[in-house]
Amino acid sequence: MPKPSERNQQVLLDSRPTGWVTPENFRLVEGELPVPDEGQVLVRNRWLSLDPYMRGRISDAKSYAQGVAPGDVMVGGTVGEVVASRSERLAVGDTVLAATGWQRFATINAAHALRIDASEVPAQAYLGVLGMPGITAWTGLMDICQPKAGETLVVDAASGAVGGVVGQLGKHLGCRMVGIAGGSRKCAYVVDTLGFDACVDHRAPDFAEKLAQALPDGIDCLFENVGGEIFERLLTLMRPFSRIALCGMVSDFNREPHACRTLRAILVQRIRLQGFIVSDKMETWPAIRNSLRELLIGGKLRYRETIAEGLASAPAAFVGMLRGENFGKQLVRID
Repeated sequence: MPKPSERNQQVLLDSRPTGWVTPENFRLVEGELPVPDEGQVLVRNRWLSLDPYMRGRISDAKSYAQGVAPGDVMVGGTVGEVVASRSERLAVGDTVLAATGWQRFATINAAHALRIDASEVPAQAYLGVLGMPGITAWTGLMDICQPKAGETLVVDAASGAVGGVVGQLGKHLGCRMVGIAGGSRKCAYVVDTLGFDACVDHRAPDFAEKLAQALPDGIDCLFENVGGEIFERLLTLMRPFSRIALCGMVSDFNREPHACRTLRAILVQRIRLQGFIVSDKMETWPAIRNSLRELLIGGKLRYRETIAEGLASAPAAFVGMLRGENFGKQLVRID
């Protein structure tokens, strides 16, 4: 049980950003602890996930999910401990995965929280490699790219939570894996630790030349996370009848879209491009998570984390993630 003197902390959206997000778009507030109703549990959140999709949620543009309005608690996945229960589904002490947002304590219907087993893997892995990012990687790769052994598969943001899993799964399937990442340190990690065949630094002055050298035969499958100029460059290297899983366009959040070259490349090379939202197929998540968990426990899947300390650090960490300053999965350790 929480101590009587404990208070809740929440991060609210204070204002919608125009252009780049800043920490000043958010506000940290304190208040009384919430009290669970019948069928609910009170969760003390230990870990908060920060993800690129959150940028879209704080915009007033039309999206696939309901946005966050100024004054609302920021959305986000969390892992925490049940500290009070009014449900037979979950008991005090259970570790749960839920979407309770940027706050220390939260009440949630027990049916909307997943009890997780952290005996063999770290609890926060369920926010990364065993959570939405890992399942996103699996879904886009297997359902849309459908890679075959010997094909060349490219993923940008290759050192990130999604891209790193895509690359390792692609190698297990026998693909030639080429990653794109920002900086020589990230590229070294992608090749030396994750096992990619090559990684190209998009910040290097000779990026276009290095990219062409890494892809002499073009691209069969592209797992697209970034958009913008990198996406436009990759489109010139797509092979006929290649496939693109359009997962994210994080670089386009703060720029105007330029579609002419994009549409021409898709037409001329007869590219199959499909955007996907991983939450459309929630029924597939348990099986995918089990498969990823077996790979992780078996030492066949690696990941990396960047951890910000304390809930108050979440806004700055979120801005840093959007600018590519994180390495691997961005988390906040709330306590």
